[in-house]
Amino acid sequence: MAARIAENINILGNFCGKRDVDELSRKQLKKKYNIGKVDVMVLFGGSIPEGGDILAQAIKDEIADTYIIVGGAGHTTETLRRKIHQEHPDIETSGLSEAEVFQKYLVTVYGCRADYLETKSTNCGNNITYLLELINENDISMKSIILCQDATMQKRMEAGFRKYVPDDVTVINYAVYRAKVIDEKGIPAFETNIHGMWDMERYITLLMGEIPRLMDDSNGYGPNGKNYIAHVDVPCSVKQAFEELKVVYGDKIREANPLYASK
Repeated sequence: MAARIAENINILGNFCGKRDVDELSRKQLKKKYNIGKVDVMVLFGGSIPEGGDILAQAIKDEIADTYIIVGGAGHTTETLRRKIHQEHPDIETSGLSEAEVFQKYLVTVYGCRADYLETKSTNCGNNITYLLELINENDISMKSIILCQDATMQKRMEAGFRKYVPDDVTVINYAVYRAKVIDEKGIPAFETNIHGMWDMERYITLLMGEIPRLMDDSNGYGPNGKNYIAHVDVPCSVKQAFEELKVVYGDKIREANPLYASK
């Protein structure tokens, strides 16, 4: 039973945490997309601190021409503020947007910074619309873009982006982490340490909340529902894993918080 639970969590995690390249390197971009350097890389602030580490490495490796951090205040913000401040007490995070927290982290820990910050957005939907406004207002070229979000929300972030952006834009997904859950004496546990990772209960809650959102039905976020995102094909294996997990974790399905709804 416990092994099956771990397997089902991984099925959801692998589906939601999309990565289009095995590693974020110019060599991989050239090999798969024939792109030496993308126009834009975006880190979305709903991520765990590992996202800051990935962005810093990308800046060092000159993966993109322009780097943007997107994120105001939403359901994951306070956790990010707390984790960064606990690790680095000299970084004061109280009241800061997600983008500002990550920028301070980059400057303090790595001595680098993103080119632009978007600090108004409160959810995955306006993460995208405000990002596109920023890109248009600053006349930033965007024929290719890397989207980097917390693995639980990566699939939905891409679907939200594709709703607004032409098909000729090359969209490259790189979820912030790949988490593997194992059965440890009857309890689901992470196989390896990931910087700033959610506790298991929060991780499951985030994943369980994504599947109903990704569905293109009357209750989902697709065109046949709320129309927040482009259509997503949810495989039968994912639906089955979700239904099996509901038996154990049915109370962990995260509802949308109206506090962070688009105004």
